[in-house]
Amino acid sequence: MLTHHYGPDVLLFDDAYFATLLATIGSPDTGTAQLPGLVRSAYRRLLQEILAREFPVRDQQVATRMTAIEPRAFVRGPQLCRETRLVICAVIRAGLLPAQACYEAAVEVLPSANVRLDFLNMSRTTDAAHHVTGVRLDGSKIGGPVDGAVVLIPDPMGATGGTVCRAVDVYRQLDGTPHRLVAAHLMVTPEAIGRVTAAHPGVRLYAGRVDRGLSSERALRSPPGAFAKEERGLNDVQYIVPGAGGMGELLTNSWV
Repeated sequence: MLTHHYGPDVLLFDDAYFATLLATIGSPDTGTAQLPGLVRSAYRRLLQEILAREFPVRDQQVATRMTAIEPRAFVRGPQLCRETRLVICAVIRAGLLPAQACYEAAVEVLPSANVRLDFLNMSRTTDAAHHVTGVRLDGSKIGGPVDGAVVLIPDPMGATGGTVCRAVDVYRQLDGTPHRLVAAHLMVTPEAIGRVTAAHPGVRLYAGRVDRGLSSERALRSPPGAFAKEERGLNDVQYIVPGAGGMGELLTNSWV
């Protein structure tokens, strides 16, 4: 993971494979036909890291196909706790595909009965100058309590942090206490990091890349977060720089 000064709850990827994948996702040469597959690949990578680091682990003994002919053919050691539930929050619209990709990857290693896919219908609210003023929550589907569960919020573009903060508010109002609340971004800004970590200490924030392209030269030459007051990743209408440009519109091939 990348060395930074944002605190222990922020984990930023630092490998050439993921960096190349994100560069391809944001490339102007990548269109709506290629983008879904790339986003799925990126979120499988994110989910693998999140489960390995955040999910409870238990020592287990598991039979293999060799056990029928060799009684000693057991795999023993730490594995993901299969009794712990995973709740994945699909935020309409850009978060739908990432959440589905995480769901499909999760049920490959966890019992399908313990993996849940919720839906939150959230949208930005803006003023007359197109500045983001908040997040509106409309009709949503929450599949029950989250006590003891790992709650994952895949939000590809962590711009202002408003989506994650609102989603965390929703889950913290439900019965029970989650084992862990995790946000998963492809790209995130310093503004979003600052907002989420201030409003919800303890929420873990994973991102493939921190985007701070409008920061001062001194900040850009230093580890992320070293000169937090000089960092900026949002332009005047709250789009990420360098970012990927209209992720929700591209994933849905929106014409408006």
